[in-house]
Amino acid sequence: MRFLTLLVVLCTLLLASLSHAAPVDTPDDGNRVRSDVGLLDRIGEVGNRVEAKASQLVVGALGFLGVPYRRGGNSAETGFDCSGFVRAIYKQTEGLLLPRRASEQAAATEKIDKADLKPGDLVFFNTMRRAFSHVGIYVGNGKFIHSPKPGGEVRVDDMGASYWTRRFDGARRVPSESVNATTEQ
Repeated sequence: MRFLTLLVVLCTLLLASLSHAAPVDTPDDGNRVRSDVGLLDRIGEVGNRVEAKASQLVVGALGFLGVPYRRGGNSAETGFDCSGFVRAIYKQTEGLLLPRRASEQAAATEKIDKADLKPGDLVFFNTMRRAFSHVGIYVGNGKFIHSPKPGGEVRVDDMGASYWTRRFDGARRVPSESVNATTEQ
């Protein structure tokens, strides 16, 4: 929602600056205003579609709560490891085939600030004394869903817990039209 608001404000400022650059009493003012409103409507529609996709991704991920952890696992039938879980969710909901390993997923996505996290973004942790050794999907309100460890199962955890806070490695966003993440043909 913050993104959509920022986008509308930026477009409004851009449109305002363009209107000051043109002559004040042109016969096209009515047409231009209608055109500007149409542009803002289309921007709003895009923002709504982005939010809907993120919600669909999170709901899809929550559908796998309780699936057991399995090293190298990449399906609900056999179990998931962390990167297999993320990969399966993105393939199922977005049609994107992310790389297999957490570190490769980090390299193939766009770095974002923790403060800019939105549902559907990826969160990375150093759980094995190496960068980007664990990955999960941010669900909102400081929580993320992941497949944690042997003996565990897909669950939601709080990023504010001291264990995760100490190991946080960064946040990434998966672009819908990514060059690094391959779309399955």
